[in-house]
Amino acid sequence: MIAPLELEDARERLLDLLSPRASRPRPVDSAAQLFLAEPVTARRSQPPTDLSAMDGYATVGDGPWELAGESRAGAPFPKALSNGMAVRISTGAQMPFKADAVLIQENARIEDDRLVAIEPPTPRNIRRAGFDFQASATLLEPGMRLGAAQIALARTGGLSQVVVHDRPKVAIIECGDELCADPTDCPPGLIPSTNGAMLGEMARDAGADIARYGPLPDDADAITRTILEASGNAALVVISGGASVGPHDLVKPALEAAGFTLEFWRVAIKPGKPLLVARRGDTVVLGLPGNPVSSFVTGFLFMLPAILKLAGARDCLPRALALPLAEPIPEGGGRREFLRAAWSAEGVRAFPQQDSSALVPLAQADVLIDRPRHADAMETGAFVPCYPLRNGAYA
Repeated sequence: MIAPLELEDARERLLDLLSPRASRPRPVDSAAQLFLAEPVTARRSQPPTDLSAMDGYATVGDGPWELAGESRAGAPFPKALSNGMAVRISTGAQMPFKADAVLIQENARIEDDRLVAIEPPTPRNIRRAGFDFQASATLLEPGMRLGAAQIALARTGGLSQVVVHDRPKVAIIECGDELCADPTDCPPGLIPSTNGAMLGEMARDAGADIARYGPLPDDADAITRTILEASGNAALVVISGGASVGPHDLVKPALEAAGFTLEFWRVAIKPGKPLLVARRGDTVVLGLPGNPVSSFVTGFLFMLPAILKLAGARDCLPRALALPLAEPIPEGGGRREFLRAAWSAEGVRAFPQQDSSALVPLAQADVLIDRPRHADAMETGAFVPCYPLRNGAYA
């Protein structure tokens, strides 16, 4: 039997099968969470002219100064100043022509109708034209995701539209005779379905438009029909359950019946070993284990990078943080392990319960601790690589 693939090899093979979706111009105000297909280039400089960084007085030369008027944001002083003159100025207001410093309000007083400085004015209180960016500068690179700050930057750069990739369409199929769709009406012997909703939310957060199917019974014909239906619109089909080797694990034969070719099967990680990838044309199927924690971990490590690749992200892989252990952890096993752990001021603490069906520690987890195969036991204070779950390990 072929040995399971290492995580990085398997993920690279998956991502090599995928390409970003088509791109098109969209209003910048409605492009949130999409990924840029083309750079955002400034059409103007910011600020367009010298501005005051403080409330106070714009001055020319040494004081005391004669007051000549006021410059407000949106209502600049219309004339040039000469030596020994000043104008009242507010934060963000345009500096009058020839003004060379700003005396802040706290350092100013008026004596005999003249402006006097308690401490001298300084040019450091001027925001110079173009200090943030110049016209024609590249503000945002292709592959960056547009959030609130990026939308603000694009608008400030003078753009009303940006060119972004379409959201990828992802179908999620949940399989298993034991699954009950309604968690409030679950007969004895069945369990509420969870993975479809869980994976759907993960995919939606990553930027996908999703369609959910199931839960399906362990019936090869039903699974085949659903795969054919789901693959009609989706670039990525994610199947939870039925990817192992038991007599009721029917995903592989169903994929073959639907015309898909198996690319690889099994990855040397825990939880999540029975993972498969298949392809037919431009559609890729990712088969995940049915146990909820295994499905979550493999969804995190494989489904999310796949969606980000389809969405046009520059960085598709999760980023680990080195965090100290709040308590010791024992030596590892023969597979690379991802431990659910809580994160506090003292460090990370792996939950004692790591069973692949246990949802309480998964729901309470802040990070996944990444442990190599045959890892040595580690003491309190040792640093371990961790993938954040709550604030996101992905760009």
